[in-house]
Amino acid sequence: MKLAIIGLSNSGKTTIFNALTGQRLETTTYPTLPEKPNFGVVKVPDERIDRLSEIYKPKKSTHATVEYIDYLGLTKGDADQNRKVFDLIKDVDAIVHVVRAFTDESVPHPGIEVNPIADIETLEFELIFEDLEFIEKRLERMKKDRNPSEAEKKLLLKCKDSLTKEIPLSKLSFNEEEQKAIKPLQFISIKPSVILLNIGEEDLNQDREQELIEKIKESRQAKDNDSLLVSLCGKIEMDIAQLNPDEAKAFLDDLKIRQPALNRLIQVSYDLLGLISFLTVGEDEVRAWTITKGYNAQKAAGKIHSDIERGFIRAEVIGFDDFILAKTMAVARDKGLLRLEGKTYQVQDGDIINFRFNV
Repeated sequence: MKLAIIGLSNSGKTTIFNALTGQRLETTTYPTLPEKPNFGVVKVPDERIDRLSEIYKPKKSTHATVEYIDYLGLTKGDADQNRKVFDLIKDVDAIVHVVRAFTDESVPHPGIEVNPIADIETLEFELIFEDLEFIEKRLERMKKDRNPSEAEKKLLLKCKDSLTKEIPLSKLSFNEEEQKAIKPLQFISIKPSVILLNIGEEDLNQDREQELIEKIKESRQAKDNDSLLVSLCGKIEMDIAQLNPDEAKAFLDDLKIRQPALNRLIQVSYDLLGLISFLTVGEDEVRAWTITKGYNAQKAAGKIHSDIERGFIRAEVIGFDDFILAKTMAVARDKGLLRLEGKTYQVQDGDIINFRFNV
């Protein structure tokens, strides 16, 4: 999974990136410098992998991973600079939109004042404008084609109508044929997104934090969708990321933070993208494999290797909790907890699977 961290200038993007990746990149209030993008790969926290590794004592334990990308801050109306960011993130799975809600006189806000709702709308408009400009150029080129694709033209006009009304493409519904056609166009406003509210230390676990969250939900008419919004204090989370596990836990407990930003954001991102993990175990390796919810057993097997998918025979499956109760595969088999499933079995989160195949 690849996530892009974007936001307006001085929203705390790089601070958030440091908190998520444990890096120590310098944060700056000069966002227009031609810096290179920052990349960081982190393990997906998964206590199931840790528990299974204690049991199997494998040569290697492999968690699923997430790659984060951080680049320049976006600037209202600066199409040329913003395009540098958009070109970089066209192939990401989702966007983490960092929204500033902290006040700091030493870090000037690009607008008149700190206004999270206005900043969300500003950034969303920049995404819409980028897509709209792309469509208009593509439609103009199609006028010169001798045999333009009517299906593509119809799709582009559908998208243009939405964007002209300042509705991002993520709010539109597309049929299966349209989804295939739209994928190579790499639109920006179609990307799933998580709003990450970067609050000040003084607002952490205070009434104002919850008030901000409710106002944002109300403004976006999304009161029933908590998974799209995460609030945290980037500065504190960055400090926590630099500590060893014991110190970090004590710090989190003292601040009444249930879990660090990394864990919360990954959980929200998995839910947003409809992702789950199945597990494989053995003396050589215990590993988590990320798949889309709804994958059948044969398709999940292809995540490990195309030969396993092609030669799929059966899948031996047991849920993680059932395995922990049984303690060993032999006991699980005797108790009937270890099942044989066919290619159409829908894999569940936490399934421990051994694939039988023949090449």
